[in-house]
Amino acid sequence: MTLNIQINDRDFILHCSGALYWVEKQMLLISDAHLGKVSHFRKHGAAIPDGVMHKNFDKLDSVVHHFNPALICFLGDLFHSTLNNEWHLFQDWVARTPVPMVLVAGNHDIISPKKYKDINITIVSEWVHDGFLLTHHPEERDGLFTLSGHIHPAVLLGGMGRQFLKLPCFFRSPNQMILPAFGEFTGTYVMEPREGDIIYVITKDDVVQVARKEQ
Repeated sequence: MTLNIQINDRDFILHCSGALYWVEKQMLLISDAHLGKVSHFRKHGAAIPDGVMHKNFDKLDSVVHHFNPALICFLGDLFHSTLNNEWHLFQDWVARTPVPMVLVAGNHDIISPKKYKDINITIVSEWVHDGFLLTHHPEERDGLFTLSGHIHPAVLLGGMGRQFLKLPCFFRSPNQMILPAFGEFTGTYVMEPREGDIIYVITKDDVVQVARKEQ
Protein backbone atom coordinates (compact mmCIF):
# COMPACT_ATOMS: atom_id res chain seq x y z
CA MET A 1 0.00 0.00 0.00
CA THR A 2 2.88 2.37 0.75
CA LEU A 3 6.57 2.85 -0.02
CA ASN A 4 9.03 4.76 2.18
CA ILE A 5 11.61 6.94 0.43
CA GLN A 6 13.99 9.76 1.25
CA ILE A 7 14.44 13.05 -0.61
CA ASN A 8 17.23 15.36 0.51
CA ASP A 9 17.41 13.58 3.88
CA ARG A 10 13.68 14.02 4.49
CA ASP A 11 11.34 11.06 4.91
CA PHE A 12 8.34 10.62 2.63
CA ILE A 13 5.75 7.89 2.20
CA LEU A 14 4.20 7.17 -1.19
CA HIS A 15 0.61 5.91 -1.01
CA CYS A 16 -1.15 3.83 -3.66
CA SER A 17 -3.89 6.48 -3.87
CA GLY A 18 -1.33 8.82 -5.41
CA ALA A 19 -0.92 10.85 -2.22
CA LEU A 20 2.45 11.71 -0.68
CA TYR A 21 3.09 12.01 3.05
CA TRP A 22 5.93 14.18 4.37
CA VAL A 23 6.78 12.47 7.64
CA GLU A 24 8.68 15.22 9.47
CA LYS A 25 6.00 17.81 8.70
CA GLN A 26 3.04 15.42 9.14
CA MET A 27 1.85 16.86 5.85
CA LEU A 28 -0.31 15.02 3.33
CA LEU A 29 0.17 16.18 -0.27
CA ILE A 30 -2.47 15.49 -2.90
CA SER A 31 -2.42 16.67 -6.51
CA ASP A 32 -5.04 16.87 -9.25
CA ALA A 33 -8.11 15.62 -7.43
CA HIS A 34 -10.30 17.32 -10.08
CA LEU A 35 -13.37 17.29 -7.88
CA GLY A 36 -16.46 18.34 -9.79
CA LYS A 37 -15.27 16.87 -13.07
CA VAL A 38 -17.99 14.22 -13.16
CA SER A 39 -20.73 16.82 -12.72
CA HIS A 40 -19.05 19.06 -15.27
CA PHE A 41 -19.09 16.34 -17.92
CA ARG A 42 -22.64 15.30 -17.04
CA LYS A 43 -23.73 18.87 -17.61
CA HIS A 44 -22.43 18.52 -21.15
CA GLY A 45 -24.24 15.23 -21.80
CA ALA A 46 -21.74 12.57 -20.74
CA ALA A 47 -23.28 9.49 -19.08
CA ILE A 48 -21.12 8.82 -16.02
CA PRO A 49 -22.18 6.57 -13.10
CA ASP A 50 -22.83 8.13 -9.69
CA GLY A 51 -20.21 5.95 -8.08
CA VAL A 52 -17.34 7.73 -9.79
CA MET A 53 -18.25 11.01 -8.10
CA HIS A 54 -18.18 9.50 -4.61
CA LYS A 55 -14.96 7.50 -5.15
CA ASN A 56 -12.88 10.66 -4.85
CA PHE A 57 -14.33 11.41 -1.42
CA ASP A 58 -13.96 7.78 -0.35
CA LYS A 59 -10.28 7.97 -1.36
CA LEU A 60 -9.82 11.22 0.55
CA ASP A 61 -11.37 9.68 3.67
CA SER A 62 -9.22 6.58 3.35
CA VAL A 63 -5.88 8.34 2.95
CA VAL A 64 -6.60 10.89 5.69
CA HIS A 65 -7.57 8.07 8.05
CA HIS A 66 -4.39 6.19 7.13
CA PHE A 67 -1.96 9.03 7.86
CA ASN A 68 -3.89 11.23 10.32
CA PRO A 69 -1.98 14.30 9.06
CA ALA A 70 -1.52 17.62 10.82
CA LEU A 71 -1.90 19.46 7.48
CA ILE A 72 -3.25 18.70 4.01
CA CYS A 73 -1.70 20.46 1.02
CA PHE A 74 -3.45 20.20 -2.34
CA LEU A 75 -0.98 20.74 -5.20
CA GLY A 76 -3.45 22.30 -7.59
CA ASP A 77 -6.49 21.36 -9.66
CA LEU A 78 -8.47 20.55 -6.57
CA PHE A 79 -11.75 21.43 -8.26
CA HIS A 80 -12.03 20.86 -11.99
CA SER A 81 -14.09 23.82 -13.14
CA THR A 82 -16.81 26.21 -12.00
CA LEU A 83 -19.10 25.53 -9.06
CA ASN A 84 -21.45 22.57 -9.38
CA ASN A 85 -23.23 20.20 -7.00
CA GLU A 86 -19.98 18.46 -6.05
CA TRP A 87 -18.91 21.64 -4.26
CA HIS A 88 -21.52 20.86 -1.61
CA LEU A 89 -20.03 17.38 -1.20
CA PHE A 90 -16.60 18.97 -0.83
CA GLN A 91 -17.89 21.44 1.75
CA ASP A 92 -19.33 18.56 3.75
CA TRP A 93 -16.03 16.66 3.51
CA VAL A 94 -14.04 19.66 4.74
CA ALA A 95 -16.48 20.18 7.62
CA ARG A 96 -15.98 16.62 8.87
CA THR A 97 -12.21 16.63 8.32
CA PRO A 98 -10.75 18.77 11.12
CA VAL A 99 -7.33 19.28 9.51
CA PRO A 100 -5.87 22.61 8.30
CA MET A 101 -5.78 22.72 4.48
CA VAL A 102 -3.74 24.68 1.94
CA LEU A 103 -4.42 24.84 -1.80
CA VAL A 104 -1.53 25.64 -4.12
CA ALA A 105 -3.63 26.94 -6.98
CA GLY A 106 -3.50 25.19 -10.35
CA ASN A 107 -4.78 26.11 -13.79
CA HIS A 108 -8.20 24.52 -13.15
CA ASP A 109 -8.70 26.29 -9.83
CA ILE A 110 -10.96 29.07 -11.08
CA ILE A 111 -13.49 29.14 -8.24
CA SER A 112 -13.39 32.39 -6.27
CA PRO A 113 -10.80 32.35 -3.47
CA LYS A 114 -13.55 33.67 -1.21
CA LYS A 115 -15.37 30.33 -1.46
CA TYR A 116 -12.26 28.58 -0.13
CA LYS A 117 -11.71 31.21 2.54
CA ASP A 118 -15.30 30.67 3.70
CA ILE A 119 -14.47 27.03 4.45
CA ASN A 120 -11.06 27.87 6.00
CA ILE A 121 -8.84 26.71 3.14
CA THR A 122 -5.78 28.89 2.50
CA ILE A 123 -4.85 29.52 -1.15
CA VAL A 124 -1.30 30.29 -2.31
CA SER A 125 0.35 30.42 -5.73
CA GLU A 126 3.35 28.39 -4.48
CA TRP A 127 4.93 27.43 -1.19
CA VAL A 128 8.65 27.28 -0.42
CA HIS A 129 9.08 25.16 2.68
CA ASP A 130 12.26 23.68 4.21
CA GLY A 131 14.16 23.49 0.92
CA PHE A 132 11.17 22.24 -1.10
CA LEU A 133 9.09 24.12 -3.65
CA LEU A 134 5.45 23.06 -3.55
CA THR A 135 3.76 24.08 -6.78
CA HIS A 136 1.27 22.87 -9.35
CA HIS A 137 3.30 23.10 -12.55
CA PRO A 138 6.57 21.17 -12.70
CA GLU A 139 9.63 23.37 -12.71
CA GLU A 140 13.22 23.35 -11.56
CA ARG A 141 14.52 26.16 -9.36
CA ASP A 142 18.05 26.51 -8.05
CA GLY A 143 18.52 25.29 -4.51
CA LEU A 144 15.06 23.72 -4.19
CA PHE A 145 13.53 20.31 -4.75
CA THR A 146 10.12 20.65 -6.42
CA LEU A 147 6.99 18.69 -5.54
CA SER A 148 4.31 19.26 -8.18
CA GLY A 149 1.49 17.76 -10.21
CA HIS A 150 -0.34 18.87 -13.37
CA ILE A 151 1.10 16.26 -15.74
CA HIS A 152 -0.80 13.18 -14.44
CA PRO A 153 2.33 11.06 -15.05
CA ALA A 154 2.16 7.43 -16.17
CA VAL A 155 4.64 4.92 -17.54
CA LEU A 156 4.41 2.08 -20.04
CA LEU A 157 5.68 -1.25 -18.74
CA GLY A 158 6.54 -3.86 -21.33
CA GLY A 159 5.65 -7.52 -20.96
CA MET A 160 5.85 -10.69 -22.99
CA GLY A 161 4.43 -10.79 -26.48
CA ARG A 162 4.80 -7.06 -27.08
CA GLN A 163 2.21 -6.32 -24.45
CA PHE A 164 2.30 -3.02 -22.59
CA LEU A 165 0.62 -1.87 -19.43
CA LYS A 166 0.11 1.84 -18.70
CA LEU A 167 0.16 2.68 -15.01
CA PRO A 168 0.14 6.00 -13.14
CA CYS A 169 3.31 6.82 -11.27
CA PHE A 170 5.28 9.17 -9.10
CA PHE A 171 7.90 10.52 -11.53
CA ARG A 172 11.12 11.54 -9.81
CA SER A 173 14.00 13.33 -11.49
CA PRO A 174 17.12 14.67 -9.73
CA ASN A 175 15.51 17.96 -8.70
CA GLN A 176 11.77 17.32 -8.60
CA MET A 177 9.01 14.77 -8.25
CA ILE A 178 5.68 14.92 -10.07
CA LEU A 179 2.77 13.34 -8.24
CA PRO A 180 0.16 11.23 -10.04
CA ALA A 181 -3.39 12.53 -10.35
CA PHE A 182 -5.41 11.66 -7.25
CA GLY A 183 -8.79 12.00 -8.97
CA GLU A 184 -10.58 8.91 -10.23
CA PHE A 185 -11.85 10.51 -13.43
CA THR A 186 -8.60 11.80 -14.94
CA GLY A 187 -6.37 10.89 -17.85
CA THR A 188 -2.65 10.23 -17.78
CA TYR A 189 0.41 11.30 -19.76
CA VAL A 190 3.10 8.74 -20.53
CA MET A 191 6.53 9.94 -19.41
CA GLU A 192 9.86 9.02 -20.98
CA PRO A 193 12.43 8.37 -18.23
CA ARG A 194 15.92 9.74 -18.70
CA GLU A 195 19.16 9.00 -16.88
CA GLY A 196 18.78 9.78 -13.21
CA ASP A 197 15.01 9.43 -13.16
CA ILE A 198 13.17 7.10 -10.77
CA ILE A 199 9.68 5.73 -11.40
CA TYR A 200 7.37 4.67 -8.59
CA VAL A 201 4.43 2.87 -10.19
CA ILE A 202 1.11 2.75 -8.39
CA THR A 203 -1.38 -0.08 -8.66
CA LYS A 204 -4.70 -0.56 -6.89
CA ASP A 205 -2.99 -1.86 -3.76
CA ASP A 206 0.70 -1.04 -3.93
CA VAL A 207 3.55 1.31 -4.86
CA VAL A 208 6.55 -0.26 -6.61
CA GLN A 209 9.83 1.25 -7.74
CA VAL A 210 10.72 0.13 -11.23
CA ALA A 211 14.24 -0.06 -12.65
CA ARG A 212 16.19 3.15 -12.11
CA LYS A 213 17.96 4.83 -14.98
CA GLU A 214 21.57 5.14 -13.89
CA GLN A 215 23.51 8.34 -14.43
